Parts: sequence; structure tokens; C-alpha cells
Amino acid sequence: MQKKILREITPLTPSDCFTVFAREKNEFDFPVHYHEEFELNFIKNGKGVKRIIGDHVDEIGDYELVLIGPNLQHAWFTHKCRNRDITEVTIQFHKDLFDEKFLRRNQLSHIRTMLENSFRGILFSYETASLLASRLLRLSKKDGFESVVELMSILHELSISRHTRILSNSTFNNMANFSYNSRRIERVMEYLNENFNNPISLTEVAKLTNMADSAFSRFFKTRTGMTFIDSLTEIRLGHASRMLIDTTQSVAEIAYECGFNNISNFNRIFKKKKGCTPKEFKKTYLAEDRIFF
Repeated sequence: MQKKILREITPLTPSDCFTVFAREKNEFDFPVHYHEEFELNFIKNGKGVKRIIGDHVDEIGDYELVLIGPNLQHAWFTHKCRNRDITEVTIQFHKDLFDEKFLRRNQLSHIRTMLENSFRGILFSYETASLLASRLLRLSKKDGFESVVELMSILHELSISRHTRILSNSTFNNMANFSYNSRRIERVMEYLNENFNNPISLTEVAKLTNMADSAFSRFFKTRTGMTFIDSLTEIRLGHASRMLIDTTQSVAEIAYECGFNNISNFNRIFKKKKGCTPKEFKKTYLAEDRIFF
């Protein structure tokens, strides 16, 4: 039987802008899940807790602040955490809280970029989390218009914060159509996502943009922040991670279907990028998610 990840129906009502929960706890046991709303999650005293965001798995520190976009699978589990005085604040807000036309205004550019990146999950720095901790904790005590203004202010602070980290692979959350503000780059990314399972050369892709190999390499790196090879590898790993979770195929079958023609090379690259082997990733993800049928 095909396993299904839990789709959570959050308590956020259509009549409210957002909802916030502040609570003390001693463990994490809610299964891997996803929902339609954005979620900002803050954790204090959770060192050793395991974080799962998309195809990203890691242990958290004493302070944790993550923004998760709609329909991105996520969960936290007690794992190695021994603290019994954990504080968690969860804020969920509608994906249409900010109208698309509103977000296109110049003053909202940082928030717009942050929300776009949140579809892969954003981890904020320890400094940012500790700086905003008291405001996040007090938000549940505010109400009415004042609470909305405070949430928008917090989101603004996050959008201009430094040392953020994007957690999940773009391919894992089906972001093949993510905008790069370049038709040529978007054409290339579309081609890579459609042909990742086949051998793809730099020259082959450069022809799509009518550019020489060297010029295309520089252009691609400038626009995406990644080399062509690294981007292709990320796309292949994203599809592989998705298949490890969603199918019963063997690691070798998945490797070859995702364009890796050498199983040893696939295992090496996967471990380098994700900190664990494909088998360990599959075991960790499926062991922790307490999947519903």
C-alpha cells in the first residue's frame, strides 16, 4: 500500500489573519505533515531535537526559528533532546494574507523574496532567533489590529536578517517553475527538470540560450548562484529524495532513474550534500513520520 504523509487541517479560520500558539513542552511527537498555510516556528531549549523540512534532516541547537511555505512537509522530533522545559511558538498565516499585487510593491520586495524562498524552508540564525524571541512570545498576548501590525513587523525583520539558510531542495517541493527573472534561465531549468534522468552536457544546454559554453557558465552562475553542474546535481538529488520517500524502488534503481550512472558516486554525492546515505535518509524519514494511511 502506498504511504501518505499527513495533511493537517490547521485551526486557522478564514476570518482570521493568523493564529499563534505558545506552549511549554517536554517532547515532540506530531508526525511529518504539511498544510496550506505559511508557518513560522520558534523553539527554545530544544538542542538535540531532529528537524525534518522537505528533504532536509538535521539536529537543532538551543534556539530554532524556521519559516515554512505552504505544502512543504515538516516535523520536529525529540530525538536526542533531554531538556524538559522546551518553549515553542507556532505562527500560521494564510498564503493569501499578502495579496500578490501588494507584494509587488517596492517596499515589500524583501518580504516577497522571503516568502518565495520559504517554499523550501528558511532557517534563521541563532542571533536572529534570540533577538526576536521575546516578541514572538508576546505575540500571543496581542490581539486585533495591533497583533497584525506586530506580525508584519516581525516578518519584515526576518526578511532583512542576515545569515539565513534555505533548507530543502527546490525539486523536492515541485518548484520547477520558480522564477529566476530570466527567460533563458527558466528555459534551461525547465529543460533540466524534464531531462534530468538522461546525460546532459554543458554544450547541449548552452545551445538553448544561443551562448558559448564559457559565457553561459558565467551567466548561469550569476543568475542562480550555482554552477551548472551543481544545479543539475541538486535537481537530480531532489527527485531522488522524493522517490526514496514515495516509492519502494531500491537505491540503485532510483540512482539510475535520476541520472546517476554509478551507484557509488550517487551514495558519495548524496552523503556529502545531506550528511547521510540514501538508505539512512529513507530510514530516518519514514521511521519518524508515523505515516497515516
